Amino acid sequence: MTQTTTARRRIFSGIKPSGHLTLGNYLGAVRRWVQEDQDNADALFCVVDLHALTVEHDPARVRRLTRQAATLLLAAGLDPERCTLFVQSHVDEHARLSYLMECTATDGEMRRMIQYKEKAARERSSGTSVRLSLLTYPALMAADILAYGTHEVPVGDDQTQHVELARDLAQRFNQRYGPVFTVPRATNPRISARVMDLQDPTSKMGKSHAETAGIVYLLDEPEAVRKKIMRAVTDSGTEVRYDRTAQPGVANLLDVLASCTDGKPEVLAGEFTSYGALKKATAEAVLELLRPVRARHAELCADPSYVEGVLRTGAERARGLARPRVDAAYAAIGLLPPA
Repeated sequence: MTQTTTARRRIFSGIKPSGHLTLGNYLGAVRRWVQEDQDNADALFCVVDLHALTVEHDPARVRRLTRQAATLLLAAGLDPERCTLFVQSHVDEHARLSYLMECTATDGEMRRMIQYKEKAARERSSGTSVRLSLLTYPALMAADILAYGTHEVPVGDDQTQHVELARDLAQRFNQRYGPVFTVPRATNPRISARVMDLQDPTSKMGKSHAETAGIVYLLDEPEAVRKKIMRAVTDSGTEVRYDRTAQPGVANLLDVLASCTDGKPEVLAGEFTSYGALKKATAEAVLELLRPVRARHAELCADPSYVEGVLRTGAERARGLARPRVDAAYAAIGLLPPA
């Protein structure tokens, strides 16, 4: 693996194996990692499997989705010679530092996290007990970021609050115990897209949603992709206009088409006189975009030892970067070093 200099800015991004990766994951984050981040920074990309344990889960499924996510990231174009790809639980420093972050954070900070409020409400409404880890996982997320001296965290709007918490905890720890952590910042990358559910264009396309009719998964068969897009919810009327408020369904399709073709949704809208034509063009663009990813994924699945080797090497490098900083944090907070 190519070694980078410490002067180069470092970024950290993670993806949770809570479901199969979607078109939204690809257009909203993964494509940016491939096209921009791995060449313009010392980039670490992590399958954050520990975060998948905060709710009821099937252990075998978590393992399967973790391996699948790593394979798809490689299939999408992440190059282990240009970035570091690893699994969170393979690097003990994440869990070690997470407890120190819990000791630095306050109960109020955890309970103010918007995602905790939303997820806890869903768990309670379904009659399921809320796990403590659902409340404290932002401390683990802060540890994910801070363990590596991360300068920038490219995130969407829904994750900015977590990066702000990591900033607050880094500054508080440094003030109380000494300068250990780099204070990170959230960035809004140039290449990104917010893809909405095809059946509910007011909600983000999520990989862990119970209803899947509006979700395009990266490994969906081509005919399934085409059917989902052709059955996408549009809007009343017939005019194709790019108006996210008045025509969210049509706007979502235009956003997807624009992201796949490097076009502008406002301009593309003028090229269509019917919703059917827009859906057909969007379906073909999505299929063409995903075709090489699916093909490369099949090749990698035929050679699982390669993926395992990438993850092993990535974890070794990640461990080497994180351990000195986490050891320094343990010493700074007052823990006796091992003999």
